[in-house]
Amino acid sequence: MAAPAPDPALLLNLLAGCRQLERASQRQFYRQFFAYGLSICRRYLHDPDVAQEAVNDGFVKVFQELPDFDPNRFPHDLVSSLRGWLRRIMVRTAIDHFRTHHRHHLQTDLEAAGHYPADTSPTPLDALSFEELLQLIAQLPPAYRAVFNLFAIDGYSHEEIAESLGISIGTSKSNLFKARTHLKTLLKHHHHHAYAGYVR
Repeated sequence: MAAPAPDPALLLNLLAGCRQLERASQRQFYRQFFAYGLSICRRYLHDPDVAQEAVNDGFVKVFQELPDFDPNRFPHDLVSSLRGWLRRIMVRTAIDHFRTHHRHHLQTDLEAAGHYPADTSPTPLDALSFEELLQLIAQLPPAYRAVFNLFAIDGYSHEEIAESLGISIGTSKSNLFKARTHLKTLLKHHHHHAYAGYVR
């Protein structure tokens, strides 16, 4: 269960302590945001041990990069801004671990990679709750799951996904297309009400 959001004034003190490399502050920060970091990493990494490793590596990067986070830029929305900043670091770290543990899943037939059109139109998937969508995404093959997470959940472009995963833009687009097709099949299999939106 995630810890409650800290009071902004207390969070400022906590961040100051972390910048001074105070161990007690770092431990408190870790406990405060661990569940949030783990929820991000688990979307990309199903193995709990690998996800835990990614979270810990992510917090190392957080403490290293914390001097670059300026809390004075976000006086009215410090907690949300900090979570967004932390989220970007955790996504990058999770993708690094994904590439290491799923390298073989990223090997794609290049001939087939360019034949899937980009589709940005609304789909019945948009009618799912966030939790329902995450449960479906968790059932996707690793390469499809990574691209769908990056594109649909974390807002990456295909160019950014290609660079992050070390694949072509065409492969990113094809994996997104296949992920959506796979999700449609899962909706049908589970007799989910959202599948009716696909039926013409």
